[in-house]
Amino acid sequence: MRDVTLLDIFQHHITQKYLNRSGLAHAIAVAYHAFYLAKEQNVDVDIAAKAGLLHDMGHFTWYRNGKWDYDLYKQNDIHAIKGAERAHKLLIRLGENPIQAKTISLAILFHTDSFLPTNDIVRTPLQQIVKWADEKDEEEGGLHHYRKIDFERAKKSIIRLDDMIEKVRNKPSS
Repeated sequence: MRDVTLLDIFQHHITQKYLNRSGLAHAIAVAYHAFYLAKEQNVDVDIAAKAGLLHDMGHFTWYRNGKWDYDLYKQNDIHAIKGAERAHKLLIRLGENPIQAKTISLAILFHTDSFLPTNDIVRTPLQQIVKWADEKDEEEGGLHHYRKIDFERAKKSIIRLDDMIEKVRNKPSS
């Protein structure tokens, strides 16, 4: 039994605020990619999907003259740092296991190289999965953050992913 489901996270007003800002369709796509990659690599699908869903909740919108400035964003971005902090606080507030909350937050912290002075860190399998899941859904110029999804469709996708997680977790080991 999981302490917190994706639906619990999704329905929280803080999640809605930040995921709508950074792209709800992208967040859900990354959660699905993370689930499948984790399943393939025998990593906990629950924490992978949660990290995938919340990975961009630290985004700040970088605008210049009323238009998104991707170059300014790339130069000044620390969304992984802010996102890890916000996700940790949210997960603890919702009742997530503290060890899992920290693990998820660290996966969010290391899902991108944008804030790192060098790219010579060694990621855990979960951290690498979240990075790959994000990269699988990227579009040039950050356009993946602007894809739209209807709230009800998003909710149904989250419920479906929760069901998939339960099936994997309840499957008897061979």
